[in-house]
This record gives sequence, C-alpha cells and structure tokens, in this order.
Amino acid sequence: MLVPNKLKHRKWHKRHTQGDRLATQKTDVSFGSFGLKAMTESWVTSRQIEAARRAMTRSIKRGGKIWIRIFPDHPVTNHGSESTMGGGKGGVDYYMTPVRAGTVMFEMDGVTEEIAKEALRLAAHKLPMKTKLVIRK
Repeated sequence: MLVPNKLKHRKWHKRHTQGDRLATQKTDVSFGSFGLKAMTESWVTSRQIEAARRAMTRSIKRGGKIWIRIFPDHPVTNHGSESTMGGGKGGVDYYMTPVRAGTVMFEMDGVTEEIAKEALRLAAHKLPMKTKLVIRK
C-alpha cells in the first residue's frame, strides 16, 4: 500500500470539503493513452488505490504500463469505540487523498483499447466515486 515516508505533522485536520469543487490540476491524460477520470468528489484511501492497481495489473496480464496519479498523503485518525471523553486525538488509522471531480487518477499505455476499457472498468468498481474512461487525443 502507498504510505508517505515522512510527514511534517503526524495528525492533520479533517479538511471537510464543499463537494462542488472541480479539479484544476491533473485534468488531462499526460503519460499514457487511456485514463480513469473521477466524475464526483470523494476521499480515496490507500487500500482502494492498491485494490484498483491490482485489478488493472491482473486484467492486462502484467502487460503495458500503469501510472498512478494520486497519492494518499493525508492521515485520518480514529478513536477506539467506547472510549471516554478527553485523552487527546486518536492514533492514525489510515491514509487518504481527497480527489476532486475531473481528476485523472490512473493512466495506462501499451495495451489495446478493449483491454484498457475492461481493466479500467474493473478498477472503477474498487473506487468510491463515479468515473469515466478518457482517451488521449
């Protein structure tokens, strides 16, 4: 799984978003020929990224090349259930990244369009948002 090596601060604020902000970066397919673009905003965890990567890699039978354009660098903390008030903030539970609508999350090259469509469809099932396939012009 993807985990940051070092953070300036171990615990961050939650960073709640409006839900209607569009991406301004990573909006085009830059490296490969095919991409998976987010259509809605969501938090994506490192486990979800790894599950999508595995689904794509197995679908293309380790042929071609895959680029992951998002990285989970935001720690999310969790307090144990039935713990009393006080005692500070909980420990880091997992890492995630907030993905805005319009962000290209994965890219693929070196495979045919049919294989890429199927691989990216399988990856989309592992992610918590609506997605669409984009092809480089």
